[in-house]
Amino acid sequence: MTGKDIYKIWAPVGKRWVDWVRPVPFIGINGHITKQTFSNGALPIVDFVDDSYKDAAIIVDLPGVESVKAGIALAQMGYRPIPVYNGTMQQQGARATVDNHIVQEGLIWGAGELAKLEIADDALPVFLLDSNRMHRFKMEISLFDNSWDLYPQDIPSAEYMLEQGIHRIIIMGNAVSKDLKKILYKFQRKNIQVLWTNGYETPKKIKICRPFDLDKD
Repeated sequence: MTGKDIYKIWAPVGKRWVDWVRPVPFIGINGHITKQTFSNGALPIVDFVDDSYKDAAIIVDLPGVESVKAGIALAQMGYRPIPVYNGTMQQQGARATVDNHIVQEGLIWGAGELAKLEIADDALPVFLLDSNRMHRFKMEISLFDNSWDLYPQDIPSAEYMLEQGIHRIIIMGNAVSKDLKKILYKFQRKNIQVLWTNGYETPKKIKICRPFDLDKD
């Protein structure tokens, strides 16, 4: 499959939320790239959500392909996975701060899994992030810095979320990243509740304090 074919599986025409699928990681995929098997195809258990979270969108913020795997696991539960990876690929043979190739390979593998599923038109979204995206430590000057941040325009606005019946955001990850705090602080001010889980525990409501470097409203 080409990158365009794989993109269409992740962002099927006319489906809700898919306008936020970022095309960047699909660029450069061609038919010569083979899908990889990650951890023998094992998916994480994501039983922290149930019918009581019908008004909640999920943001998965895990390292590399782990976020893709969590997205597929949630897709099997009826969620619409929305990859918002926005990191560029390093040239062949070059070293970079973030391994975006593993995410690219994960999306190829994930497309095969998604093709087996029928996801409802009104499915709740799960936005997929690579928690490695903000790695900016350069050990040497020749290291390619392909780190990236999540910006407000990369996900639906608080107003759009509310229009779609979303009143809670669940973050699944090891911590709440700096770029997410900037975005979700403003969601919080729009009366959207923010919850956090490590993927094993029941989501708990958290309060995001105003980031010190947040632009003035």
